[in-house]
Amino acid sequence: MSDMTDLFPGFAAHWIDTEAGRIFARVGGEGPPLILLHGFPQTHDMWHRVAPALATRFTTVVMDLRGYGWSSTPSSEGGALYTKRKMGEDVIGVMGKLGHVRFAVAGHDRGGRAAYRLALDHPGHVEKLALLDIIPTLHVWENIRSGVTPAAHWRFLAQPFPAPEEEIGKGPDLYYEGLMTKWTKAQSLSCFDARAMGQYRASWGDPSRTHAMCEDYRAGATIDLAQDEADLAAGRRIACPTLIATGDFYLTRGAMEAPVDVWRRSFAPQARGVLVDSGHFLAEENPQETIKALMEFL
Repeated sequence: MSDMTDLFPGFAAHWIDTEAGRIFARVGGEGPPLILLHGFPQTHDMWHRVAPALATRFTTVVMDLRGYGWSSTPSSEGGALYTKRKMGEDVIGVMGKLGHVRFAVAGHDRGGRAAYRLALDHPGHVEKLALLDIIPTLHVWENIRSGVTPAAHWRFLAQPFPAPEEEIGKGPDLYYEGLMTKWTKAQSLSCFDARAMGQYRASWGDPSRTHAMCEDYRAGATIDLAQDEADLAAGRRIACPTLIATGDFYLTRGAMEAPVDVWRRSFAPQARGVLVDSGHFLAEENPQETIKALMEFL
């Protein structure tokens, strides 16, 4: 992957050693610490339209999750090293080495799943939590099994190795760009900066990272799901203030229940909700509304 420092003017680059290997992060701004976690099939570059504005008020960290972007890709089977619990522990490791014990977290898509798992597992580290366009993993699988939502990529990517890896390997750009197009409100890739798209393509063009993404979804279908079920049954809840920011196209399309209501009846009873004029990719499709929502909440 090429150097894309120009997407984050004034941000310093860091390689941070963790249990997962080296995690790549950029840091900019001053003020209370905030970390931003990206989603599938992207990298930290998805935050390039949002992070500079947040850095005017916060020490803002953007990092690549293990297996994505410039971060290490631990060898794994059955999702064992790509659980959201382990990804959340990476966040603690990265923020700790940057000098931050307690911090705010905003996560989109898979990064949001790592973020809420972190808030459940280690509440003492999370000051505030913002989740962009997700519902809990447990409820995604409930909806898939009941036929409320299609299984789509969730079941495909969670298949045993090497079936999805081999299929995606025939044309990674075609597969990933097809998903991203369907998830945008405009049904087009035009909302994405060409430089950021170059980073996404460079990442998913690496077979080891496609395997890591499949491991991420294998964890989601098994270990992450079991942890959600156990926590819900035990009455564990997110203790910190929580914002559920949702686009008005992707997650809400055909939904019987508003995403914020799903969170309120499960892990975040006091969650606030905000609707953004966007598809799934809030930070790139509508950065101004996303910045406004995050600034007001944080």
